Amino acid sequence: MLVPTRRRRSAVSSCTKARKLASGGSTISHGGGLADRYAAALYSLADDERSLDRTVDEVAALGRLIDESADFRRLLETPLVDIVQSIAAIRAVLQDQGFSPLVVRFACVVAGNRRLSKLRGIVAAFAALVAERRGQVTAHVASAHALSIVQREALRARLIEAGYGQVNIEEKLDRSLLGGLVVRIGARLFDSSVKSRLQRLQYAMKGAV
Repeated sequence: MLVPTRRRRSAVSSCTKARKLASGGSTISHGGGLADRYAAALYSLADDERSLDRTVDEVAALGRLIDESADFRRLLETPLVDIVQSIAAIRAVLQDQGFSPLVVRFACVVAGNRRLSKLRGIVAAFAALVAERRGQVTAHVASAHALSIVQREALRARLIEAGYGQVNIEEKLDRSLLGGLVVRIGARLFDSSVKSRLQRLQYAMKGAV
């Protein structure tokens, strides 16, 4: 199927810009690390294409996909030697999951630069950049099981009640927690996990002997 010339040029232009920004040609974020440069590139592309809100949601979904899918993590951590195959694999997975062309193209650039192992870090850097630009507070939430929409919104409401204003929730799965949550906001840590409660009980029992 032939792609109209205008769309082809747009896609090529976006990929070229992503490569230039990610390589250090221009940086939006304060940090100068690799993940910051790629995050800045994606932010700039999404802003240019007036799809920033959608991209923010999709990158958050990409982070959850990485955390929840062992097969996908293996693809990222052990990329194929052949770059063409690596790009084809990442494109197939993300298209199958319904990601937008912008996010798919960007992930393909990451694959083409042999940086797939850094993708989770890029996702985290992108979330931090968005939070900074929007004046949001980022809550890093670790849980044994993925939060449902209801749980996520309930947690957001509790944090707002605690005086944190606009809250961006960044989730991470940690099966060792058994249950409950560990929430970190800046230097503050709120630990209500089953693992932590069991450890406190164990220490109390030792002290009682």
